[in-house]
Amino acid sequence: MKAFRLDELEAERAANDGAYLQFVKEQNMSVGLYALDAGAHDPQQPHKEDEVYFIVSGRASITVGMETTQVGRGSVVYVPAGVAHKFHHITEDLRVMVVFSPPEG
Repeated sequence: MKAFRLDELEAERAANDGAYLQFVKEQNMSVGLYALDAGAHDPQQPHKEDEVYFIVSGRASITVGMETTQVGRGSVVYVPAGVAHKFHHITEDLRVMVVFSPPEG
């Protein structure tokens, strides 16, 4: 078993000066914590893997392909591999759990 505390993951991510912290990498999936502060620009490019975003906290819009929706705490968004996507209009610091399948990278 691997168990994690969100506050400890956030502290580790912040200590490493990165927006993304991968904390699980297995044969069929990886999981990470992605952080974008209010007003930030999301630099993401399409990924080769399918993704699921679970919004832990914050508020923003996300555009996936040609569709846009508002997200906030508790929202879940699926992004198919290869599809352009970005968070934008981030009005509250955004913390997102990201699941990649197969594992990113």
